[in-house]
Amino acid sequence: MPRFSVIVPAYKVQAYLHECLESVLGQSYPDLELIAVDDCSPDACGAIIDEFAARDARVHAVHLAENVGLGRARNAGLAHASGDYLIFLDSDDSLTPDALRAIADRLKETSEPDVLVYDYARTYWSGEAVRNQFAAQLTEEGPAPFRLADRPGLLRVLMVVWNKAYRREFVEREGFTFPAGYYEDTPWTYPVLMSAESIATLDRVCVHYRQRRHGSILGTSSRGHFDLFEQYDRVFAHIDGHPELAHWRPVLFRRMVDHFSTVFLKRGRLPRGSRAEFLRKARAHYRRYRAPGHPVPPRTRVRHALVRLGTHRTYRLLSLASRVCRRALRQTKALLRTIRGAALQLHYRVQLRLPLRADRAVFSSYWGRGHGCNPGALESAFRAYAPHIRTAWIALPEHHHTIPAATRRLRPGTAAYWTALARSKYLVNNVNFDRRLVKRPGQIMVQTQHGTPLKHMGLDLQDRPAAARGTDFAELLRNVDKWDYCLSANRHSTLVWERVFPSSYTTLEYGFPRNDVFQRTTSADVARLRESLGIPADAIAVLYAPTYRDYRRTQRRTLDLERVLRRLGPRFVVLTRAHHSYEGPLTRAAGDRLIDVSDHPSIESLCLASDALVTDYSSLMFDYAGLDRPIVIHADDWEAYEAARGTYFDLRDFPPGAVARSEDELIDIFATGHWRGSRSTQLRSAFRERFCPYDDGRAAERVVRRVVLGESAGLPPFIPLADRHPVPSAAAARPSAPLATVPAPGGPVPLTETL
Repeated sequence: MPRFSVIVPAYKVQAYLHECLESVLGQSYPDLELIAVDDCSPDACGAIIDEFAARDARVHAVHLAENVGLGRARNAGLAHASGDYLIFLDSDDSLTPDALRAIADRLKETSEPDVLVYDYARTYWSGEAVRNQFAAQLTEEGPAPFRLADRPGLLRVLMVVWNKAYRREFVEREGFTFPAGYYEDTPWTYPVLMSAESIATLDRVCVHYRQRRHGSILGTSSRGHFDLFEQYDRVFAHIDGHPELAHWRPVLFRRMVDHFSTVFLKRGRLPRGSRAEFLRKARAHYRRYRAPGHPVPPRTRVRHALVRLGTHRTYRLLSLASRVCRRALRQTKALLRTIRGAALQLHYRVQLRLPLRADRAVFSSYWGRGHGCNPGALESAFRAYAPHIRTAWIALPEHHHTIPAATRRLRPGTAAYWTALARSKYLVNNVNFDRRLVKRPGQIMVQTQHGTPLKHMGLDLQDRPAAARGTDFAELLRNVDKWDYCLSANRHSTLVWERVFPSSYTTLEYGFPRNDVFQRTTSADVARLRESLGIPADAIAVLYAPTYRDYRRTQRRTLDLERVLRRLGPRFVVLTRAHHSYEGPLTRAAGDRLIDVSDHPSIESLCLASDALVTDYSSLMFDYAGLDRPIVIHADDWEAYEAARGTYFDLRDFPPGAVARSEDELIDIFATGHWRGSRSTQLRSAFRERFCPYDDGRAAERVVRRVVLGESAGLPPFIPLADRHPVPSAAAARPSAPLATVPAPGGPVPLTETL
C-alpha cells in the first residue's frame, strides 16, 4: 500500500500535463501511486497519460468513456486509490520539489491527522510566484493536531481541494465524494474540515497554482456559475445531517454570502441578461440559510446588502456612492501630499540659507535601511575618533531599532531630514542621497560604496539594458559630481570607480570600514553570535548568500537546500541570506538546520558566525576573504549572468576557493572536505592578496582622521596580510575530513590588475 495516492484529472490541458505529472513522479519521496484520469479529453491528454503509465509502474491510467467534469473525474480516481493519504492535483498545476517528503514528515510529526493543510503559490506566465496571502494561518506553532474549532482562521485560506492531504480511511468512513458542476470543491472542503477530528498544517509551499492568461473555467462566462447555489445547498444539508456541526452555520452563512457577491461582481462570469436572476437566487438563499451571530466587517457590508436586497439597481446606487467617496478620499490625500511636499521643499530652501553646522554629520545606507555597512562603521568611528561631531542616521521607521542610542534617528521626507541634509557638514552614504539634495559649499560628501565590483557598474551599464533598467546616466553623473571622497578597498576597485564614476572626487584607498570588525572580534564574540542565531555549538555553519539576477524578474532558487543538508548530514547548518532587492526569503522551510537570516541587520555578524561562505557572484566574497575562511563559489549560470550584467574578470579563472557548477558538485565539495582543503586555501590566499590588501581593522579610523581631522600624513600604517590575525571560525579547531583537490586557477590575470 503506497503512502500517497495522487489523483490528477485531465481535460484539455495537453500543454501543461507533462509538467504536472513529472512534478509528481520526480518527487524525492517515491512511495506513491499516481492516478491520472483522462476525462475523455479531445486533445492528447489520454496519450500523454498512457506514455507515463508505460514508463512508470506507479502510474495508473483511467480513461472515462464520456466527459463527466472535474468532480466526477476525481471520484473515478478515488475509486482506484489505495494509498494511506489522498492528494488531489489539478492537471495544469504542479507539486514543488520535495513537497511529498515535507508532507510525509509533517504527517508523522502530527500523529497521522485526518487532514493536513499546506500552502500554495500562484505562478504567472511572467515567472512571478506569489505566495498565498493568508499563509500566516498555516503556522506550525501551537498544538497539533487540532480541530477546526481551535483554529477557525483556516477557513480564510482558499477553499480548494488541492492544498490538503486527506487520510483515506477518514474520507471513506465519512462517505465524502465530489458532486457534478462548477464549484465542486465547496461541498467537499467545508464538510471535510468541519468533520475532521484531527487537522494539522504545513507552513510550506507544496503546490504551484498556475494562473493561465485566459483564466480557469471558473473565470469564463457561463450559466454553470449558477451551480454555486446547489453546492451550498449540499453544504447546509451536511450540517443538517450532523447536528453537532450546527454551530458552524453563522460562519458558513457569511462565507456563502461573500462567495455569491464575489461571483456576481467578477466581470464576465455571468452571461448577459442573467445577473438579475442570479441576484434573485442569491437573495432566496440568503433568506433560507440566514444565521445571525457572525459579525460582518465594515468593508463587506455593501456586498452583503447587495445579496440581502437582491436588487441590482440598489447595488449600483450603493456602489456609485462608495466609488465617489473613495475617489474624493484619494483626491484629498493627494492634495494633502502635494501641499506637504511643497511645504517641506520651502522649509529646505530656507534651511539652505542658514549656516552650516560644522559639528554635524548625517549617515544613511541602502536607501533608508538600518545602521550598517560602511556608513555604519564610519558613524561609529566618528563618535570614537571625532566625538565633537554629532551624528544622525536616516532610516525608515522599521529600521530605527538598529540605530545606536547615541545617534539621532531621522525619517526620510520629514522636516528634520531636510534640515539635516541642508545644514550638516558631513554627508555619508553607500548609495546616493535624494536627487533633490543641493550640495552646498563647505559640505563634504563621502561615498563609501558597498562592495568590490565583480559585476559592471556605473557607465559600464550603458550597453547592458537588462541591468541598467532605465538608469538616467546624466542624472547618475550629476550625483557623482557631489562626491568629495570615494572609498576603495583595493586597486581593482579604484581603477573601476574612477572610470565608471568619472568626476573630481578623491579616492581613499584605505580598505572598507565595515570589515574592521573582522580583525577585532574575539572567539567569545563569535560564540555569542552563534548562540543568538540558534547554531548548535558543534555544527558547521555555512552562510549561503546569492546575489541579484538582472535577467530574472523573480528570486532565483538554484539550490535545493533541504536536499543539500540531507546529503551532508546533521553536522551542517545553512544560514540563508536573500539579496536585499528581493522581498522574500530564499526558503520557507526553515528549521533547526536551515535558518533564514535575510532580515538580520548585520551581514558582518553573519560572516563572523559562519564557518564558510557559499555564494555565486556576490561582492560579499571579497569581504569574507578578509576573514580568511573557506569560500565556495556556486557558478551554475555564469554565462547567463555575464551576458546580462557583464563582469570585470572571469571568476572561474580566479576564484577565492573551490568552484561548483552544479548542486551535486557543491555537495561533493563539502562531503569530501574539499571546501577547506589545502588547494582551496591557496586559492583564497591569492584572492586575499589581490582584493584585501588594506582591510586590516583600521580603515574607518583612517577615513575619519583624513576627512574630519585633516590628517593626511601619519595615518595608521597598513598591517601586512601575514601579520593579520582575523578571528578564527568556530569550526577551525575541529579535525578535517579527508580532502580532495581542485583545479588550479587558469586564464590571464584581469587587465585592471596589471595597470
